[in-house]
Amino acid sequence: MSWRTPGPDRDCPPHAWRKSYLPTVALAAMSLFALPPAQAQTPQQSNAVSSFNVIGANVQQRANGVLAIMAYSVVPDLTSSSLSISNAQSGNPGVQLSQLTGGFTVSRSFPLYLEGAIAYSHYDPKFLATNGGESLSVPTSWNTVSGTGGIGWDFPLTADGELVLRPIFNVSLGSVTSNVNSARTDVGRIAGQVIDFLEHGALNAWGIGGSLMLDWERRRDTYEADVNLRYTNIHLQSFGGSSQAVEGSASAQVATLYARWRAPTSLMALDRPVRYVLEFSHSQYLGSEAGALGFSRLTSVGVGLELDTSAHEVYVTRVRTVVRYVFGNNVSGASLGLAVSF
Repeated sequence: MSWRTPGPDRDCPPHAWRKSYLPTVALAAMSLFALPPAQAQTPQQSNAVSSFNVIGANVQQRANGVLAIMAYSVVPDLTSSSLSISNAQSGNPGVQLSQLTGGFTVSRSFPLYLEGAIAYSHYDPKFLATNGGESLSVPTSWNTVSGTGGIGWDFPLTADGELVLRPIFNVSLGSVTSNVNSARTDVGRIAGQVIDFLEHGALNAWGIGGSLMLDWERRRDTYEADVNLRYTNIHLQSFGGSSQAVEGSASAQVATLYARWRAPTSLMALDRPVRYVLEFSHSQYLGSEAGALGFSRLTSVGVGLELDTSAHEVYVTRVRTVVRYVFGNNVSGASLGLAVSF
């Protein structure tokens, strides 16, 4: 089992002030994500001896929890743009997160910055239902789709424009759908709004916030260097259209440091030198997502090769492959990422 996490591409060809990136999706394997232990009910808490109620499942708490998982996806982030946590008992992923992001500055003369991200996550929590004497396991499946957009402006801090301060306004929108594995659960014996949501419910959420980025880029014939420091804070809140029993909120707060070094090798391909790539990224999670999957920070180091296709009339100007090792408190893994520039 391995954990793969593609990285963002922030390239711009030497002749233009433009960058775009398209990471691919990879998977990773980590430790079992365990839900808090359920607390037993007394028979008085059940409507009837034959009627089961879900316990240990405060709906708002669970809604906050799934929004915390969504918080990993709404922020463009190298280290958690795609990950998977496997269930040690079943061998199947208990949590999957995948993200596709891109961003660019229009030009030096018009330094408008635009970014966007779409993400998908899958989470398999398990609940327990009881009538005071007998218990039933309730395996569920939560699927989340979310999107984030951002608009910002580059304020040069140096005369050459290599160092800029970039404030960004972000808006997010997401939806969570829930389904119960009916083949493994006698749903008809379970009562209440909780099971109504778990069986065929939905949680819709929107978010608003912003980012502040300090970005340094230097382009030379012998090397190219990129370093940026970014802080993002997006507040997520459920809204109308969600199931009656569900409402929740979460905050996505991430501080990231990203650095990349590229330089030509003696090899040639497509009439351009082949470059080697060195990469480093560190993310510190500060909001609701901190600890939600068992870690509060992730670090990635990578090495790879880059092909320059700008000598030919093709839409893609650069293609890069990077092997990365990712580690943090309680987790580690490796990945192979592919990125392109336009």
